[in-house]
Amino acid sequence: MIACSPQKEADLLVFNGTIYTVDASFSKAEAMVVKDGKIIALGTKGDLEKQYTFKEQLDAAGKFIYPGFIDAHAHLALYAKGLSEMDLVNTQSWEQVLHRFSDYKTGKDSNSWIIGRGWDQNDWPVKEFPTNEELNKRYPNRPVYLVRIDGHAAIANNKALELAGVKAGDTITGGEYQVKNGVLTGILIDNAMDKVASRIPEPSLEALKATLQRAEANCFGQGLTSIHDCGLNYDMVEKMEALQKSGDLKMRLYVMLSDAKQNYDYLLKRGIIKTGRMHVRGFKIFSDGALGSRGACLLHDYADKAGWKGFLLSNPEHFDSVARFIAAQGWQMCTHAIGDSANRTILETYAKYLKGKNDLRWRIEHAQVINGNDFHFFGDYQVIPSVQPTHATSDMYWAGDRLGTERLKGAYAYLQLLKQNGWIPLGTDFPVEDISPLKTFYAAVVRKDATGFPASGFQVENALTREQALRGMTIWAARAAFEEQEKGSLEPGKLADFVVLDRDLMQTPEAELLKIMVLKTCSGGEMVFEKK
Repeated sequence: MIACSPQKEADLLVFNGTIYTVDASFSKAEAMVVKDGKIIALGTKGDLEKQYTFKEQLDAAGKFIYPGFIDAHAHLALYAKGLSEMDLVNTQSWEQVLHRFSDYKTGKDSNSWIIGRGWDQNDWPVKEFPTNEELNKRYPNRPVYLVRIDGHAAIANNKALELAGVKAGDTITGGEYQVKNGVLTGILIDNAMDKVASRIPEPSLEALKATLQRAEANCFGQGLTSIHDCGLNYDMVEKMEALQKSGDLKMRLYVMLSDAKQNYDYLLKRGIIKTGRMHVRGFKIFSDGALGSRGACLLHDYADKAGWKGFLLSNPEHFDSVARFIAAQGWQMCTHAIGDSANRTILETYAKYLKGKNDLRWRIEHAQVINGNDFHFFGDYQVIPSVQPTHATSDMYWAGDRLGTERLKGAYAYLQLLKQNGWIPLGTDFPVEDISPLKTFYAAVVRKDATGFPASGFQVENALTREQALRGMTIWAARAAFEEQEKGSLEPGKLADFVVLDRDLMQTPEAELLKIMVLKTCSGGEMVFEKK
């Protein structure tokens, strides 16, 4: 008589679902087994029940399961901070921005800063930067600082400028203190923002914890289980890491440190950081500003501003020295580059130190406007274009005005970029855009806004397939962080990070994609979100 093999113990059986594993063959399964936070088997419910016993079971009720979504470019700490500030997103005029003040609780302290974020003059009838005259009248003794949607411009009232010591006629490399008729308008472009922003008091640890937990809950509710947080100082990393260790923060983070000496010194001393939820091995560098505020650095004049090409935020020698240093340490260099001139400058710098094929996985964040002669750099030197599809559908209304018809063809060119290496990570850049990865998917595949505009799609020749978009939000995003062996697909040995959707991303009609709902989000086998 042959004895039956004893069943092995497991923590969770997930069954009665369509599981998209996003493995190399894009296979599907109907059930999976989880133990100690990792997937240990996939197959049919019947076969798995013969092999394992389970402490818990999750009936997916015929719904659709995907690897937990990974945002390859976002700003979680900044988004969290914004939850306690005035929301200026979707304001349709400067007058509407001012009206938001009446709805905003500005606190009991009449001397505390009023902070807001999200205005965009490109959405207004008069598409020009405002001036701070009305802010000065309303708040003569209270500092006000309102950041543009892209984070590359702000408007400050005179009190804030005074506290920062900013005066008319001041100049700064990689930025501009705007002046009109010899008077500061309050508009600060790129590096000019730093002097004022540095005067804003830091929140308490308790306040930071509260806003991060709110931000995390919102992200879990969208199916996100990992986020690449781009550009933090080491002290914020330590605060977030402490919250992770205490169990107060559960989001998995791949953090790029900001381009500052204290951050390089910190990682040199500590070495690459790798825990179950925190991973730090790269740096975020800014080469230029944003297209919307005309801070992107272009090879030729802006189509709508003769004599103006934008500017680099540092001189090319700085980028060269940073690249040389990062390459020597074997770290990852991740550079924000929007304009075709900025992209060329960084790609040529990368080429100098990467020297052909390599596995350093240096990234260009945004890779937004690329000259046709420069796409080859990505393939020749295995540079990763880290893109955000909703930027295309947010910018499409006015990007042609900035760039002109011919130059626009090399902008938001995601399929052309994908072809260079055969893969491309996708993100949102929230809070610049919405936190929803489903909007990322829709923008990448459909190339339209939420209203279905334009009817034929925006530059659809650069749309991604549904499989490519899903890979970009999962396994390719993991690969961009050196994490493809532990997450990004649902395979044995990998983390049990997954999301349950009510409809199938691969089959739902285009017009219905944005109606898909996240039902459950699981991180390491723990249910961190369930739709009520």
